[in-house]
Amino acid sequence: MAAPVSAPGGRGALRIADRVYARIAARAAREALTDAWHGRTARGGPPKVSVTGPTTPGAPVTVRVSVDLPFPADLTTLARAVRDRITTDTRTLTGTRVSEVTVIIERLLPEPTR
Repeated sequence: MAAPVSAPGGRGALRIADRVYARIAARAAREALTDAWHGRTARGGPPKVSVTGPTTPGAPVTVRVSVDLPFPADLTTLARAVRDRITTDTRTLTGTRVSEVTVIIERLLPEPTR
């Protein structure tokens, strides 16, 4: 005789470490800025990410990301692209909602003159 199958909620819980959210956010930020850096010799450093994970199962996460941006550029559009990509990728890959993404522009890097 087979053992009864318990309801999905009764079998355990999934906890995603903050560092996983941070890696997803860092990759999303890099990918969001790929086109902005295309064709430039100057390159920004990797994004620096900190995450405040969910305090209870199903709660949203908060992300803080520092990025370098090319200059001149539409900084608002680039920051919005980073925010939107982080929100979308986190939700898609983990099923976790992102309540807030704070984008900090750490440095502006102009194209060097020759």
